[in-house]
Amino acid sequence: MTTAPQPATQPEPLWTPGEDRVARAQVTRFHAWAAERHGAPAPVPGDPAASYAALHRWSVERLPDFWRAVAAWCDVRFSTPAPQVLADPAMPGARWFPGATLNYAEHALRAAEDPARADGPALLYVDETHEPVPVSWSALRAQVGSLAAELRRLGVRPGDRVSAYLPNVPQAVVALLATAAVGAVWTSCAPDFGARSVLDRFQQVEPVVLFAVDGYRYGGKRHDRADTVAELRAGLPTVRAVVHVPLLGTPAPEGALEWEALTSSGAEPVFEQVPFDHPLWVLYSSGTTGLPKAIVQSQGGILLEHLKQLALHCDLGPEDRFFWYTSTGWMMWNFLVSGLLVGSTVVLYDGSPGHPDTAAQWRVAERTGATLFGTSAAYVMACRKAEVHPGRDFDLSRVKCVATTGSPLPPDGFRWLHDEVAEDMWIASVSGGTDVCSCFAGAVPTLPVHIGELQAPCLGTDLQAWDAQGKPVTDEVGELIVANPMPSMPIRFWNDPDGSRYRDSYFEMFPGVWRHGDWITLTSRGSVVIHGRSDSTLNRQGVRMGSADIYEAVERLPEIRESLVIGVEEPDGGYWMPLFVHLTPGATLDDALLDRIKSTIRTQLSPRHVPDEVIEVPAVPHTLTGKRIEVPVKRLLQGTPMEKAVNPGSVDDAGLLSFYEELGRSRG
Repeated sequence: MTTAPQPATQPEPLWTPGEDRVARAQVTRFHAWAAERHGAPAPVPGDPAASYAALHRWSVERLPDFWRAVAAWCDVRFSTPAPQVLADPAMPGARWFPGATLNYAEHALRAAEDPARADGPALLYVDETHEPVPVSWSALRAQVGSLAAELRRLGVRPGDRVSAYLPNVPQAVVALLATAAVGAVWTSCAPDFGARSVLDRFQQVEPVVLFAVDGYRYGGKRHDRADTVAELRAGLPTVRAVVHVPLLGTPAPEGALEWEALTSSGAEPVFEQVPFDHPLWVLYSSGTTGLPKAIVQSQGGILLEHLKQLALHCDLGPEDRFFWYTSTGWMMWNFLVSGLLVGSTVVLYDGSPGHPDTAAQWRVAERTGATLFGTSAAYVMACRKAEVHPGRDFDLSRVKCVATTGSPLPPDGFRWLHDEVAEDMWIASVSGGTDVCSCFAGAVPTLPVHIGELQAPCLGTDLQAWDAQGKPVTDEVGELIVANPMPSMPIRFWNDPDGSRYRDSYFEMFPGVWRHGDWITLTSRGSVVIHGRSDSTLNRQGVRMGSADIYEAVERLPEIRESLVIGVEEPDGGYWMPLFVHLTPGATLDDALLDRIKSTIRTQLSPRHVPDEVIEVPAVPHTLTGKRIEVPVKRLLQGTPMEKAVNPGSVDDAGLLSFYEELGRSRG
């Protein structure tokens, strides 16, 4: 296979952790303990990279030993222990900890049992005033206990679905934990989703309870959602109870229950002990080309995977404050709430990422004392373009890690964080998916950071890059493969009785292993480069390149706000590759800019990937979670009718799509 051009190898890392940081890291202590108690290889003295490589190899070659060690290290409370860890490793359908019982919410609230911590903050809630409001561990536990008791009184039983149309506020966390305490199945959408998008999701799972907000504030404005909530109630006939959350202060609509009345009794929580593979929540794929996939993940699988990620990879514990900019419609919100599992204080920001100015998220990090600040690669690049100076303008001395996801962080993003936030800053670009609600590769506190690269595959994740023949490759572009099961892989899709949709999504191309649909390179140094989605890969004359490589180069130009590149296979065997550009205010797509765009791609990437046309557009369409829509646009350009190419309810601005449909029609 011909490889796409790689980012230049950095002779020196951008950042290397100091010896004391390596020694203090939980993954270092876990490694020594696992070597002593669970058969892990001994750490290599003075060589963190060799130590991590050995630990990782053990973690994927001896999956049962590794996950048994994680459960013990993180003090997982099995009310019924399992006789074995992995009864069946086959994918799909791997069976983890058969016979074990536990409860996710019990683990999320156990810090409240410590008298020294009960009055400290479990949550810090921040709105667009940027003034943090704490919710103590004891208050969170009491509200969850009250609400769980009320859900049981309403007839909610283990396995019933509980839905929420709520923003990133404490009430959403309370509702999720109460649902899990009862053994019911949580599912949520953010209130910026329109009624059709929400119904496309919730109607699949037939919820019995709906938590709904009256509205929210975003960008300095009030957004009333009363009419949307009425549509949801009408479209969800299985809902027996609606709980009104009055963020805008409006009275409950007729027939709805008041949030305050359900959460103020202070009842002690009762945690239903459920099987390890009992459903915890339903997440949804972006649904750009049809109904969103309803992805079901288990209480035990998520508990174990998130404990591993948060403790060993993010290095989070009781002294930390964990902030990730997200909404309840994105898996990162579920991941953020899991910060409670390791006793961290979770920072909830409900507001625009850019209000009152582009620096908003840095201001929130400062005011909450965040120690890990997670955001999107797009936000980092927006700050760079807007010439924000976080290190100069804010006290970020408590931030020990800036993490990014959503899309690959371009090399310029790494440099900007290093130069403008702090030179001694752990920068963790991470990559995973809603499908596993976790990361395949990313943060390792003991390893160096190289520009444009993710530090390493995650522990317990058998990450490989495969060529078209299904052979693992190193230092070459290949398909992202997970060759052994992870506990948080879906237990199933909802309404997929024979499992065919699940199999088709991940296991069709290479049966028996998980093919995720990303192009990656595993370097011989052990790091990972993500090139973008493999189903929208640019393949010219056998040379494959990820769209992310194009975006990283083109969007360095000050005139380009955002871009979208599509490779279209044509019926006559030809290949048309247009580049759509959204310009910054005042910029013009004249011959000079056209020449600079083309020469940038030619010199920095590949002469074969110079676009056939550069076309100005008013904006680039995204999914509701902010990812550029590539595959549906490709289908529109190939002449597929709109109703078959894309689900408009999954797009942030569906009006932008008619341009591409018309262009496809005119070229047809």
